[in-house]
Amino acid sequence: MTELSFQLYSARNVPSLEDFLVTLGKLGYTQTEGFGGLYADAAGLAANLKKNGLSMPTGHFGPAQVADVSTTLKTAETLGMKKIIVPHIGPEGRSEDESKWLELAETLAKAGETYTKEGYGFGWHNHDFEFVPTTSGRTPMEIILETASNIEWECDIAWVVRGKADPIAWFDRYGDRITAVHVKDIAPSGQNLDEDGWADVGHGVLDWDNLIGKVTSKTKAQYFVAEHDKPSDAERFATRSIATASKWK
Repeated sequence: MTELSFQLYSARNVPSLEDFLVTLGKLGYTQTEGFGGLYADAAGLAANLKKNGLSMPTGHFGPAQVADVSTTLKTAETLGMKKIIVPHIGPEGRSEDESKWLELAETLAKAGETYTKEGYGFGWHNHDFEFVPTTSGRTPMEIILETASNIEWECDIAWVVRGKADPIAWFDRYGDRITAVHVKDIAPSGQNLDEDGWADVGHGVLDWDNLIGKVTSKTKAQYFVAEHDKPSDAERFATRSIATASKWK
């Protein structure tokens, strides 16, 4: 089985994260991925993870958090992370031409140098907007990966599809940069509208039974992170997704 991690952003609305970590452990998860809102009590979070047989090898840190190097390094060390990933840039940081994307890429390149010197993998996580060509014809994703040639890529495959791009073609081009993936599914058109059109892994339109083989053969992915951006029931999502992954070799 491909070991499935769980992005805790998918459980941001549960009444008790402490109780939810118990559930993840009982379901068979051993890994989680953190996000920026969880790190205020990193020591407490680390203790709760350990108590439930869970680790946090990867974590999302927003641009402002990454700029605060000392705090991010302390957080990553406390939680035993291996990879620090920037997950998003707001509309104010994007542009129709290449300018703001080049600025972002240069910032990521410098941060990558800083964090890799400290022994961490450092990368970018995509959404769909990185696949909309700029006025030059180059996509933001190309600009990021080619300008910040030292950083890794956590490829959110469902967002690639929503960006009207072919994930396999991107694996073929940049598979050696992809060190983690988000395992996410898309509901059939018109379904799960209350969940922004996302689906539990294996219950949507993406052929994950085939995709997972492409990921493992064409990329260097070490971490496979289940995520649902807006589940109406996080426990249902966690349960159904690990059941799907349990069938993968």
